[in-house]
Amino acid sequence: MDTREQQTRPAEAFDWRTEAEAALADFVTVARLAAYEVGPDDFSVEFHDAPHRPPSSMPVGKMALYGFHGRDGWLKIGIAGKQSQARYTSQHYNAGSAPSTLAASLLKDVSMAACTGFLPSSPGDWIRSSCHRMNVLVDAEHGRPLLALLEAFLHARLRPRYER
Repeated sequence: MDTREQQTRPAEAFDWRTEAEAALADFVTVARLAAYEVGPDDFSVEFHDAPHRPPSSMPVGKMALYGFHGRDGWLKIGIAGKQSQARYTSQHYNAGSAPSTLAASLLKDVSMAACTGFLPSSPGDWIRSSCHRMNVLVDAEHGRPLLALLEAFLHARLRPRYER
């Protein structure tokens, strides 16, 4: 897997990256059991430590899985097909932009009221400043069912808080 880092990895980011890398390595076996001919090189993985900037676009010919990790674990893991630029780049930072966004989930979570720096008026600011982000890019030619399998596997393995 191609692992590109936005900046030098701080010690507290080690666990979330290691956990994700191990899960993605195991997913190759799961995909092969489901008759997908893929290997580690078929997935381009990007880790962005907090604070992070949302991606400005999804590369042409790619589809993506993305995940958000907060201080207490994985918060949300989702997918964006090759025609889903907004889902990949911006919707999760704005509670009203689409159904089932990270911002909307945070606003519904009463425990967020006690979270330092979280303002209900701007959940996207907190996501950008406090959450790490992982992007996994896959060639669209592999098809959406492979992407859906990856999402389901990572939901089961990483157990994001807002996907239960």
